[in-house]
Amino acid sequence: MTTVSEDRVEAGPTPAPRRRSSRSRHRSPVFDAVTPLGLTLRYLTLLVILVITVGPMLWELSTSLKSAFEDVYTATPRLLPQHPTLGNYGHVARLIPVGHFALNSVIVAALDVAGNVLGATAAGYALARLPFRGRRLLLGLFLSTLVLPGEVTIISQYQTVTRLGFGNSLLGVALPSMIGALNVLLMRNAFLSIPAELDEAAVIDGATVWQRLRYIALPGVKGTLSVIVILTFIGAWDDFLWPLLVLQSPDKLTLTVGLSYLQGALVADPRAIAAGAMIALLPVLVLFVALQRFFFRGVGEGAVKG
Repeated sequence: MTTVSEDRVEAGPTPAPRRRSSRSRHRSPVFDAVTPLGLTLRYLTLLVILVITVGPMLWELSTSLKSAFEDVYTATPRLLPQHPTLGNYGHVARLIPVGHFALNSVIVAALDVAGNVLGATAAGYALARLPFRGRRLLLGLFLSTLVLPGEVTIISQYQTVTRLGFGNSLLGVALPSMIGALNVLLMRNAFLSIPAELDEAAVIDGATVWQRLRYIALPGVKGTLSVIVILTFIGAWDDFLWPLLVLQSPDKLTLTVGLSYLQGALVADPRAIAAGAMIALLPVLVLFVALQRFFFRGVGEGAVKG
């Protein structure tokens, strides 16, 4: 009996079987496997997504570069133009004041970006770091606004803007989107990802709220700010329905509304319509290329605390 007990002691406890992690349990044996079949499926999936997302943009670019002698309605579509030309862009510039419309869109987008960067930053920091009565209720109100589609509140927005005296003005176009509820929540989550100990240490050192926001909080959320800048600029630049309702004077139209005149004046010329679409797309691409490194870094901010 002594020998048996000593053998059991020397052998030690039986090691428990390792539990497979949830990540390994949910892995696909086909897509995640480093095999020729797995790599082929990955690249095929990426190719399909690329065709769906980038394909229409490339087709619009190709159509805008085709000359008047090329048939854009041919039964066998051709992506590369046979006789590429930039004359369609000049034709658009002669038909409508593209530069003036683009300047109006830049003003509206700049107002929206400035309002969201300042307002969403202040509101997000208050919800994340400043204790006050009714903070959870206010957070719930912000979340509830995300449930309603924009078409539900567009009538009340129009009445509010006109009664304030901002009808038929670029400020009236920008005013409803100058602080977005989604941007406030993004900034709140980004501020929550910063360790609270840094904020508490700054309070002990006598730092004010604005000093803590400027020197401690803002340097850690630059990526999220870039995301807000890009998304706000795209939303303001591409908006069509709201500027169409607010603006009546032709000299105050934004670029998207002004380009709609091409559809009526040049129904039989899809080349000029495609050129106008590419003109509207160019500033968005330039902004994204300039801020893409901050954008991809900011997508992950606020996902993990600590």
